[in-house]
Amino acid sequence: MNRIKATVAYDGTHFSGYQSQPGMRTVQSDIDRVLRKLHKDDSVFSVASGRTDAGVHAYGQVIHFDTPLSLTVDKWVTALNVLLPKDIRILDAAQVSEAFHARYSAAGKTYQYRWSRSPIQSPFERNYAVHLGRWDPDIGRMREGAVRLLGTHDFTSFCSSKTATSSKVRTIRKLEFEEHGDQLIMTIEGDGFLYNMVRTIAGVLYAVGIGWDEPAHVTEILEARDRKRAGKTAPAHGLYLMEVTYGE
Repeated sequence: MNRIKATVAYDGTHFSGYQSQPGMRTVQSDIDRVLRKLHKDDSVFSVASGRTDAGVHAYGQVIHFDTPLSLTVDKWVTALNVLLPKDIRILDAAQVSEAFHARYSAAGKTYQYRWSRSPIQSPFERNYAVHLGRWDPDIGRMREGAVRLLGTHDFTSFCSSKTATSSKVRTIRKLEFEEHGDQLIMTIEGDGFLYNMVRTIAGVLYAVGIGWDEPAHVTEILEARDRKRAGKTAPAHGLYLMEVTYGE
């Protein structure tokens, strides 16, 4: 058997998340359907670095799958993209050792969260950035709050109560804000993220930015280890999985 690693981009607008769910259209179910068609084998399946929620997009999701076929990596990209729907694309593929695992071998992930500062949001942007309208945040305040989340902490306050992982300790290595045209973009990089963690962080820092909360309160929320202290989770359609990194 050969193990193939592939980088996947998708527009999450019309998916019920990444992970397969009975009776629902998901990214994984579409990918696995194509893999099974190519192999003529219903037991073939893919493994991803992690799941994303309904409406979340990806530029750099990573998957692996095992195959008895001996296609070149270029042919894997072509064969999969010919059969996949247009809102999923395989960007590249490589043969890796059987020790590689898309989820368990991951050393880190980078996400972006995007807000639109346009006075009137373009209808072509409505599924890809969260419109701020009159609630335009102060980036300086958001940065002041963000620095309090850098490093290794227990992020219980910043994840869904449905999170199944026992340890809520994670390390954030980068948390920055930039303006690109009419968009305000938060980039966050860490060793891994809990369920809804990035969207909760975005929601908390947005509240700080518009003056509903204070930058210093971010530390209090973190130390409380209580999801109820963190306020609303930011909408899914502003979130993008940009990259998954792996050790040497």
